[in-house]
Amino acid sequence: MLSLSPRQLATQVLNFALVLSTAFMLWKGLSIASNSPSPIVVVLSGSMEPAFARGDLLFLWNRGLDTQIGEVVVYNVKGKDIPIVHRVVRRFGGGSTPLRLLTKGDNNAADDTELYARGQDFLNRKEDVIGSVVGFVPFVGYVTILLSEYPWLKQAMLGLMGVMVVLQRE
Repeated sequence: MLSLSPRQLATQVLNFALVLSTAFMLWKGLSIASNSPSPIVVVLSGSMEPAFARGDLLFLWNRGLDTQIGEVVVYNVKGKDIPIVHRVVRRFGGGSTPLRLLTKGDNNAADDTELYARGQDFLNRKEDVIGSVVGFVPFVGYVTILLSEYPWLKQAMLGLMGVMVVLQRE
């Protein structure tokens, strides 16, 4: 039977806390560097196929606010917490007036006006858009999708990680 001294157990717990805090700091550092509250997102639907498939991991940049037609942006809809990844199909304003955008999924027949908040006909670039896509890694985000669709899997992984922390030897 495996037995750990209180000192070994404390060391393992602190190592686990170090890993979690390092991941959090990296996330916050990326958020600051990219000027985006969510610098990495996962594609959750097939609305952007063939450009991006479900499960693709997207990297966002929000420093250049002069978004062009054809650029893929990620935006939040007021009152909903799931970001949407779609392409800009029309621009309004810019310069001295606020830049407003109309978006559409590549695999969708209609533009996104039905997805926007009630009474909203376009996106405000500064308020609604959280970033433009600058890179992606195919299918890596499927882990996130599986964890959100199957809550028991998340609990099993957390339990497994806890057991590994306790059983790991230095």
